[in-house]
Amino acid sequence: MLRLFTLVLSLVIVSTASAGIRFEVTADPKLVGDKPAGGRLLVTIGRTDRPPNFPSSDPFALPVLGVDVPAFKADTVATADATALTFPPKSLEALPKGEYVVRAIFAVNRDLNIPTAPGNWTSEPVTVTLDPAAETPVKLKLTKVIPKPTPRDTAAVKYLELPSKLLSEFHKRPMVYRLAVVLPGDFENSPAKKYPLLVHIGGFGTRFTSARSTQSDDRFVQILLDGAGPFGDPYQVNSANNGPYGDALLREVIPHVEKAYRCVGTPKARFVTGGSTGGWVSLALQVFYPDDFNGCWSLFPDGVDFRAFELIDIYKDENAYVNRFGFERPAKRTIDGDTAYTVRHECHLERVLGRGGRWELSGLDWASWNAIYGPRGTDGLPKPLWDGATGKIDKSVLAHWEQYDLRKVLETNWPTLGPKLAGGKVHVWVGDADDYFLNNAVHRLKAAADKFATPKFDGVIEIQMRKGHGGGWPRKDMLAEMLKRAE
Repeated sequence: MLRLFTLVLSLVIVSTASAGIRFEVTADPKLVGDKPAGGRLLVTIGRTDRPPNFPSSDPFALPVLGVDVPAFKADTVATADATALTFPPKSLEALPKGEYVVRAIFAVNRDLNIPTAPGNWTSEPVTVTLDPAAETPVKLKLTKVIPKPTPRDTAAVKYLELPSKLLSEFHKRPMVYRLAVVLPGDFENSPAKKYPLLVHIGGFGTRFTSARSTQSDDRFVQILLDGAGPFGDPYQVNSANNGPYGDALLREVIPHVEKAYRCVGTPKARFVTGGSTGGWVSLALQVFYPDDFNGCWSLFPDGVDFRAFELIDIYKDENAYVNRFGFERPAKRTIDGDTAYTVRHECHLERVLGRGGRWELSGLDWASWNAIYGPRGTDGLPKPLWDGATGKIDKSVLAHWEQYDLRKVLETNWPTLGPKLAGGKVHVWVGDADDYFLNNAVHRLKAAADKFATPKFDGVIEIQMRKGHGGGWPRKDMLAEMLKRAE
């Protein structure tokens, strides 16, 4: 749960810069009401032919600025200028004079940590001339609340927001579990037929509202889980910060879906798959709930061995941003190996988005991983694995992280997990030129699995040469194998 700041804000947040690009943001009193709201104020800058949207980690992106507003009142004037955290670094000062489209967003939604979450306040995008040499501020006014998306059910897709007792008890406020159900094409015309259940998890931040792009299949009921939560993507597992998402899925959501949509309703007829984020989640659900699924198909998964958390060995490395040779650590590469951007670069964007300039509160990738794998701090917020400014790794949190190191979990618990995963339940695929170096962790997982005995590991771990982030086994082949296992 994102903590509401209790600091008292001056009526005017004064800029210390005498010149340069400066934004002054106010709010419509109707938005504020009689209770000041605290949150993170973002100002995004875009080209006139590409209005600003959700900030991108593209190193050539136009700037986004972030400042805290602990209590936005009707007469507050919040200022964002060169003193604000800005991504890309120093790009505000180097911005050429010209016409741009700018917008302000005030993030107040406690349950969905994304700038475009419903309930957040936003200004209209406006075209302005920005000049680093100017002294006149650009005035923006927050006038709208981002509406809640209301996707309409169709014959094939049903959108659900199920009240969760488990999540509500953890967060001490009403919480729902969001998902979409994708029905077989013959569902309405075959009232006596029962179906296996396929749990699908998309890539990072995939919303359940995108379910219409999920291909229907007459042999399965499918569900698409929502990739948004209080600290980013919750990854559908129990965690100290997000709460019992895994138990809510297994004990509340799946029983409801299987009963309401005529599923077979047994572990033998239940499968899980996904890529990237969904790759890690599908393997984790199979490992953490080995008796509840009859197979996972994990494609190009996020780090399954924390000795290779992308390129970081969290156990041995002292710094996340700088490697042992003293160079900036890459976070993304091209298929030919060129560095696209670094870990420091990514985390700088996350610092801009996160309250207090804290990367671990940004809601993006590193923050989501940190909230899932790491402990809760004494302030009630996720305790960061490393210092956001320096990258120095905090070794005191590693014992908690180990619980989510899937290679380590399997290695440590194989005498009990092995028999439950026998029969070829585990399938993992990755390209050996993965954009985010995820292949390194899969190599280590495979090396560990090859040594498992009593029972011998009989799953499939495939590493395909010259393949990047994406791909995997053909969908028709995976579904055919699932169907065979369900018989």
